Amino acid sequence: MEGPGFIQVYTGNGKGKTTASLGMALRAAGHGFRTIMIQFMKGKIDYGELKVQKMLEPYLEIVQSGGPHFIKKGGASEEDIRMAQQGIDRAQQAFLGAQYDIVILDELNVAIDFGLIPLDQAIGLIRQKPANVELIITGRYARQEILDMADLVTEMKEIKHYYQKGVPARNGIEK
Repeated sequence: MEGPGFIQVYTGNGKGKTTASLGMALRAAGHGFRTIMIQFMKGKIDYGELKVQKMLEPYLEIVQSGGPHFIKKGGASEEDIRMAQQGIDRAQQAFLGAQYDIVILDELNVAIDFGLIPLDQAIGLIRQKPANVELIITGRYARQEILDMADLVTEMKEIKHYYQKGVPARNGIEK
């Protein structure tokens, strides 16, 4: 990667946070950069990015560290917490291994807010970021401490969404 790596945060209640980070990974792959995306609270769901990952190897790796079920705030199981901790461990390995130009921590903000990952642990991880690695953190409910550490913060704001009309998540658009 050219120059220093920055910390980017995509947050807010609007659609597009994960999508924006995947767009960054796609652009980076076009320049020969390698990205790892660690998806907290996501697992065994047929997301389109998991299919395209195979097309972008070795430039994109996606690691899911969650189950196939939806977690309610305050309702995380010990297994949910264990899987989130595996995601943190994988992120640390990615930082130490020096094989990635971009590390995406997808839904990290939500994992913190839902109590799967302590804020102090997440801050400690962010501080381990190598100087030449771009770090992207996504998810609603970004804590002020993380916003303060970031070099770029984008808030997605929902104005209108077809979910309100009962439209379920669609393949290729929301998943």
